[in-house]
Amino acid sequence: MHFLHVVGARPNFMKVAPVTRALAARQRVRQTLVHTGQHYDQNMSDVFFRELEIPEPDFNLAVGSGTHAEQTGQIMLRFEPVVVEQKPDRVLVYGDVNSTIAAALVCAKLQIPVAHVEAGLRSFDRSMPEEINRLLTDQLADLLFTPSPDGDRNLLREGVPRERIHFVGNVMVDTLVRLLPKAAAALPAGLPEHYALVTLHRPSNVDDLSGLKSLLDALAGIGATLPIIFPVHPRTRQKIGELGFSHSESLQLWEPQSYLQFLALQQKATVVITDSGGIQEETTFLGVPCLTLRDTTERPVTVEVGTNVIIGRDMNLLVREVKAVLNGKRKNGRIPPLWDGRAAERIARILEETG
Repeated sequence: MHFLHVVGARPNFMKVAPVTRALAARQRVRQTLVHTGQHYDQNMSDVFFRELEIPEPDFNLAVGSGTHAEQTGQIMLRFEPVVVEQKPDRVLVYGDVNSTIAAALVCAKLQIPVAHVEAGLRSFDRSMPEEINRLLTDQLADLLFTPSPDGDRNLLREGVPRERIHFVGNVMVDTLVRLLPKAAAALPAGLPEHYALVTLHRPSNVDDLSGLKSLLDALAGIGATLPIIFPVHPRTRQKIGELGFSHSESLQLWEPQSYLQFLALQQKATVVITDSGGIQEETTFLGVPCLTLRDTTERPVTVEVGTNVIIGRDMNLLVREVKAVLNGKRKNGRIPPLWDGRAAERIARILEETG
């Protein structure tokens, strides 16, 4: 069997690593890795391949940035010749980025079976480009690997046949479990004993400069009692620059971190403040309080059983929840079912069984 994997952005890399490893342990399996180049900064891409021990991509489409339409279109144009040449038996796509839907569309036109890893997640907010990518990819895929039971329910409600849906658990947790012992060595020196870890990258939080200023002002206020470490996404840094906002001792603006560095920072954080989907999952597994700066989440299991609290854009609520954590009134969670580090093994077995 020839499996072709498509990745394009940092969250994909943590998902593809355990799947390629699990398939490599099977007999008569050939694998091809295509990197679309959707993320092209070294800290956002190349270093992740090294740390996660992902093989060098067989193809790098070097698409780079652009509008959603430009990026998706360029990926389709550059990906189609690769698929035609390689003739894979099945293409695996991951998550909800533009590379995911672009590859799925190309394969659907060429009648090549598609498996979607991390299928069925829904925020029910169609203003999010990722939600559109998720909905369309799940309609095109013939194998759908879900990370949590809500994914199964969503797909069944949308008319996906039961036999296509497989609840396998969370592949990101596979990577976390494998590399957590190495994370301690990557922890930066000189960290405060207690700190909040912040990430921001979604357009709803960073493109509106007045909203971004309110958020930064709230973080600076929190930083007066709890130091804040803020590894800044390049796009977010540009917007912060437009505001003329400067960092201080209590609000430290850092460069983007590698996977191991960021995992170490998460594990030691007093609280994590984020608008990332994957970080909601990682903090739930690590048992670290997570405050999500979004109105919705496609990962409701992190709220239902995990440590995640949805804040939206209510800065007063953000301040109150941080104070609650500092006062020992944090939300305690548990690890969701099948988040056990073996999701990729289940995926490999199902791929082998289904041919």
